[in-house]
Amino acid sequence: MLAQVVTILLDGLNYASFLFIVSVGLTIVFGVLKILNVAHGAFYAWGAYAAAFSITQAGELGYPDWIGFLLIFASSIIVGLVLGTILERLVLSRMYAQDEVLIALATFGVFLCLEDAILLVFGVDPYFAYQPMAVLGNVVIGGVFRDVYSLTLFALALVVAVSCWWVLTKTKWGKLIAVVIYDREISQAMGINVSAVYLIVFIIGAALGALGGAYVAPTTSVAPGFGIDVIVLSFAVVVIGGMGSIPGALIGSILVGVLRAVAVHQFPELELFVVFAVMAGVLIVRPEGLFAPPKARTI
Repeated sequence: MLAQVVTILLDGLNYASFLFIVSVGLTIVFGVLKILNVAHGAFYAWGAYAAAFSITQAGELGYPDWIGFLLIFASSIIVGLVLGTILERLVLSRMYAQDEVLIALATFGVFLCLEDAILLVFGVDPYFAYQPMAVLGNVVIGGVFRDVYSLTLFALALVVAVSCWWVLTKTKWGKLIAVVIYDREISQAMGINVSAVYLIVFIIGAALGALGGAYVAPTTSVAPGFGIDVIVLSFAVVVIGGMGSIPGALIGSILVGVLRAVAVHQFPELELFVVFAVMAGVLIVRPEGLFAPPKARTI
């Protein structure tokens, strides 16, 4: 019984950790830019493919396995910079005055294009980038055999959470973002380069989405369709926690991760039903989400 409980908790927290990393990028973009970026799932997939491809190539060239950790972070940064800049400058910057539904449809179209572009760039064969996970080995926790690499995902999620909180609440950059969130026109009148703020925030959100995919890549087979499921679950997380809320993304990720782990181990036929049942229940009680930030009013 103890081993089963430990397994469910570790699986749940592991799944919650990578979901949080992906979801926090999605919720930050929504909180600042007020857009629902469906293409976020493509950033996740591109991050995973870029990391898996680079790690595989490094292994074939004879580089040590630990270099994979550097390639994971480098891949996520490159994907965030390149794809984030292209999408924000060429598509979104021309549509901020449009209806939110139209922007969501546009990002969905971009998502489909990026999914097909993956096949052109990386091919249709799956990638197995196991090297970083093999470096750290395994450990026994509560009688459960566990790889150390998956445990480092907890630490990464914690670092991301603390960093986002610190930047948004304790720095000058966070105050600028707060002003832009409140009113774009007032921000421009105060001399703030709103366009640059939007671009930087979107790149950060894209990089976080790519980081989630890149860090998960060594634990699974990276194959076509890699980003479809995660974007659906990420939307569920931000809806449960509240759109634009970082604490909400954290709590939502834990709820989804742990409940999914319980369902997988005890009621596998209810795996997806549990997640969306919780989301439906939260929407009935609090339509804005559990920790939705207050909406400022212009008087």
